[in-house]
Amino acid sequence: MAPLVDPDLLRGAFSEALSAMYRSEVPLYGTLLELVADINRAAGGEADRRLGSERHGAIRVGTASELALVARLFAVMGMRPVGYYDLAGAGVPVHSTAFRPIDAKGLATSPFRVFTSLLRLELIADPGLRDEAAEILAARTLGTPRLEALLAQAEAGAEAEGGLPAAQAEALIEEALGLFRWHETATVPASLHARLRAAHPLVADVVCFRGPHINHLTPRTLDIDAAQAAMAARGMKPKAQIEGPPRRAVPILLRQTSFQALSERVSFADAPGTHTARFGEIEQRGAALTPRGRSLYDQALATLQAELADGRPRAEAETIAFRAIPDDAAALAEQGLAFFRGDGAPVLYEDFLPVSAAGIFRSNLGPDADSRTMAPGSRAALEAAVGMPLLDEMALYEAEATGAF
Repeated sequence: MAPLVDPDLLRGAFSEALSAMYRSEVPLYGTLLELVADINRAAGGEADRRLGSERHGAIRVGTASELALVARLFAVMGMRPVGYYDLAGAGVPVHSTAFRPIDAKGLATSPFRVFTSLLRLELIADPGLRDEAAEILAARTLGTPRLEALLAQAEAGAEAEGGLPAAQAEALIEEALGLFRWHETATVPASLHARLRAAHPLVADVVCFRGPHINHLTPRTLDIDAAQAAMAARGMKPKAQIEGPPRRAVPILLRQTSFQALSERVSFADAPGTHTARFGEIEQRGAALTPRGRSLYDQALATLQAELADGRPRAEAETIAFRAIPDDAAALAEQGLAFFRGDGAPVLYEDFLPVSAAGIFRSNLGPDADSRTMAPGSRAALEAAVGMPLLDEMALYEAEATGAF
């Protein structure tokens, strides 16, 4: 029997192939990678092998069956759904989870994640438009018979030894790339695209194309403030504010920034036009906070918004809002606010922040994106669509801190 490719290595190979494909589709992504590599070298990150390969992607699917398919694909790559993110409160009509490796070996081999959002069609206010969108999505088929066959083979192998033979692993990567590739030809007329975009730009992005093209791939930097300045210096248009906590001596959770989404030429069913959705993003990751630490973080966000609403300058407002979270590793450990391993090293935050994700989405959906609060989503409904439970990120961090995996 041919040797099998380990799921962690399969995921790493797919991540590299996806990055190469996206770089050919969005040349500015290549500029972003070069920028981040320069900053990380300057920050002394050359020795961190993980840092150079680390990235996350984001996709948006239209139906539960589409989500179930990508969940199967990610599962054979050693990626499990972690966490529940309801973006409806920020006016984004999706709920999401993050597929990622969950054990120490997987995270060290290839820390690739895909933030995966399911469109909530029920949030389209116009019943007629909602029915049209549902009909389009119902007629769409993701993947190919070859992909289905390879997934079935991989799933059967996983029950025995795990993995696929090398030739089949390469074929699976090719099929997966096709699933997430950008298509310049839309499946709808320009007039329907305009109506869907008027309902919400994200709805148009999900419904009007053949599949869930990658919206962005995100490299990790050690200094996101330097990255923000460098993007502007290189002619990109970074968003006005970095999402997440302010700059700290001991980074916590996740900070993210992005450059403005591209306006790309599209051939609609009846005329040429443009579509705006794909963008570049950079992230900086810090220590994972405990439930108590996350509670303090959420309180700090609420305080920050109140201070800003009162007209206080952002820097001063951030100082006031985050003073309850000590900027010192020893204090974070002593007060039980962050997870640390037995050797004193902080556990790296591997997940996402709902407020930050919504902020990034909104900044790249254009000024006509409605930001009003929508009806909340359901974790149980997303779990049913995924076809498996969504794992608790706090339990995973606790296991990593205690050496349970």
